[in-house]
Amino acid sequence: MQAVAQSPLDEAFLNAVWEGLAATPKAIPPKYFYDARGSELFEAICRLPEYYPTRTERAILERYGSDLADALGTGSLLIEPGAGSCEKVRLLLEPLWPAAYVPVEICRQMVDSAAAALQREHPWLPVYPRVGDFSQLEGLLGDVPTHGHPVVFFPGSTVGNLEPGEVVGFLQRLARVVGPGGHLLIGVDLKKDPLILEAAYNDAEGVTAAFNRNLLVRINRELGADFDPGAFGHRAVYEPEHGRVEMHLVSRIDQTVHVAGRPFRFKAGESLHTENSYKYDLDQFAALAREAGFARQHYWTDERGWFSVQALRAE
Repeated sequence: MQAVAQSPLDEAFLNAVWEGLAATPKAIPPKYFYDARGSELFEAICRLPEYYPTRTERAILERYGSDLADALGTGSLLIEPGAGSCEKVRLLLEPLWPAAYVPVEICRQMVDSAAAALQREHPWLPVYPRVGDFSQLEGLLGDVPTHGHPVVFFPGSTVGNLEPGEVVGFLQRLARVVGPGGHLLIGVDLKKDPLILEAAYNDAEGVTAAFNRNLLVRINRELGADFDPGAFGHRAVYEPEHGRVEMHLVSRIDQTVHVAGRPFRFKAGESLHTENSYKYDLDQFAALAREAGFARQHYWTDERGWFSVQALRAE
């Protein structure tokens, strides 16, 4: 089966998949989870009883709204990479009263729909949706009108999908976006009982497994591949040595798959590594932030110490 990439985004996707499947061990970057269906499935994951990060972070944002305003100020240009359905930012609108909001999302359908809904609900708020991933953030903001001091809002545990060395580079880019004295409000998942962590990525309803396998569905559709998603099992385990949850798709059989005409061999039991989710303690993440040029001003956690929301200031 032959497919020809038609756009720069398709070409980047194809190259990432080819390189990842040719590597040892096989791996594909997790940002490619998020087509329209992948984004829908992730929203469903966030509502699962096992998946504590979303509801825990929401409770922190709801409880400490006035403290957040004291730390970040009001009247900001609020920028949210990976905005998804723009649900969490709604918790900040009243305490922060931003002058404008820029949701950034890799899926155009999702960001346009979410931005339009938010604009209808809050007609006083200028909303400037942008399509791209957070590695492109600097280039996506050039035509946004100037509104207040910049604050980047990066909730959830997405920063955990990056390798610790990549976190520093990512935070350095955000420091350039906000400039000296600008702020980053970021969600950081904390270390805890491995049983709690593994349950969060192995839900009883199988939604996370469907989210994982949807990557193969997307590759089939967009890159002319012939994966059988049912021939791969979902596996998520906590690796204490690295302090991360690893997510894999494990081949159930010996098989050969083709992507844009190029064959790739899987042995039975061989895995395709699709995501890491690193967990930090407070001191570990503060050290990474300092290396990137941010000073931590404040942090807030839930009563159990499972999750943190941190206000960082670019120096």
